[in-house]
Amino acid sequence: MMTNLQHLKKRIPSIDILRGLVILFMLVDHVRERVFLHQQVEDPMIIDETSSTLFFTRFMAHFCAPVFILLAGLSAWLYANPQDKPQRNVHSFLLKRGLFIIFLEITLVNFSWFGNYNALYLQVMWAIGLSMIALAALTYLPHRAIGLIGITIIFGHNALDFISFAPDEFGYSLWTILHDRGYLFTSDTFKIKVSYPTLPWVGVICLGYFIAPIFSSKFEINNRIRILFRLGAFSLLTLFIIRLVNVYVEPVMWTSFDNWLLTVQSFINFTKYPPSLGFLLITLSVAFIALALLEKSSADNFTFLIHYGSAPLFFYLLHLYVLLILYWVLVSIFGANKGIYYGVDNVWQVWSISIVLSLVLYLPTKKFSNFKKITHQAWVKYM
Repeated sequence: MMTNLQHLKKRIPSIDILRGLVILFMLVDHVRERVFLHQQVEDPMIIDETSSTLFFTRFMAHFCAPVFILLAGLSAWLYANPQDKPQRNVHSFLLKRGLFIIFLEITLVNFSWFGNYNALYLQVMWAIGLSMIALAALTYLPHRAIGLIGITIIFGHNALDFISFAPDEFGYSLWTILHDRGYLFTSDTFKIKVSYPTLPWVGVICLGYFIAPIFSSKFEINNRIRILFRLGAFSLLTLFIIRLVNVYVEPVMWTSFDNWLLTVQSFINFTKYPPSLGFLLITLSVAFIALALLEKSSADNFTFLIHYGSAPLFFYLLHLYVLLILYWVLVSIFGANKGIYYGVDNVWQVWSISIVLSLVLYLPTKKFSNFKKITHQAWVKYM
């Protein structure tokens, strides 16, 4: 009889560690959205109206979606090309998983944010699902063509900013899904809003799929590290040069303040909805460099993050409902102490709650992560 050890699926620690790290960033941001929503942050943030602690707390969360979607593309290639095994049908897998994630978005995820179903907000899961479906179609193309499409979208989608449609014009719905954040449907009782336009994220998932072969077991680790560092350095240098002259990279120009920290905040203040070129360059560059640094790190030092990173969808659903129930409990005890919301007074309290939740949610996430490694049940691979 085969042991559990023989059933263990081979995973790449650096990928799971990075994914686990941004999952914890996401947890902090979602705690903020639950108990600090009375202090709204704009997109991009208004520098002189946002405290530095709130600015950098929100800035850290910017890395979540780019890392998730980059690694989704990377993982898709690894799924299609398993070590010492025949190639798998990645088209079918991406299509079915993309549809499954969209289904979760419009059902369990949407309900978890509001505790009701009076509106539908199509957010990051929607973008991931549609990106997977797009990649499923694009994987019929040559590998280099996928990379070229990804890079072109990432660097070129801001050039389409001049295109816009009124809600009553033909093309409005498609352009809202692809490029412009807005409402697909509104009525007195229900509305549907696209919060994450998809086109830039298709570029990111294509880029992840394109660079994935460097994570093949046949690729020498030092070469992989060298390529990742070069990608990170190129992205940062490109961002710095273009941002310095205040052209193209970001719709909102940076300004100089008397306070150097505010000037830095203005320089790295990028639009997320949809993500500007600057937003993607700064987040992806850090992702590349982090992957390079983690390649030679001992996985034993990051077990906590690996368990989170190897069960991302399970944790995503779990933490949303824990936060919903926690918020209901706090409102029932303390009432709406910040206008229509319950909220805490300081950003450090947001971090404190996040740290406690990261410890509380670790055990169930670890158990599911270990379950994934030993089970052959088909539904688990979609989690």
